Amino acid sequence: MAAVKELLRAEADGTLSFGDFTLGSKTKKDNFEFEGDIYKVKTFSEITKLEKNGMFVYESVPGSSVEEFRETADEVSFTVSAQTDVQFTLELEPESEYEVFIDGASSGTMKTNLSGKLSVSVELSADKSAQVKVVKC
Repeated sequence: MAAVKELLRAEADGTLSFGDFTLGSKTKKDNFEFEGDIYKVKTFSEITKLEKNGMFVYESVPGSSVEEFRETADEVSFTVSAQTDVQFTLELEPESEYEVFIDGASSGTMKTNLSGKLSVSVELSADKSAQVKVVKC
């Protein structure tokens, strides 16, 4: 999976792609308008962070590339790639339960904390990506 060289782009299918884990220093793109919202991404090899209208959406350590990111009221789905294993955090509904799917297989249910954050680790390598789906129970 390749890095998103534009840092942040809208796809024809109505999804977003963002992040470039190959960069050696922090790079950002802000004021990106998509479906009436304003997005900002900060990315490099150590971290990738996406904000929507100034609010936290996604963060990964180390940096990652995310393709086909789609967020609805009950589900978040995307494909993630990175040089190595990655941990990502999503901002969801506070104190809610979600089922996490990695490459179609359930990883079980998890509950968000008071601030709505949900953290998930995925085993990856430079030539592998994972499809992630997080569904509200």
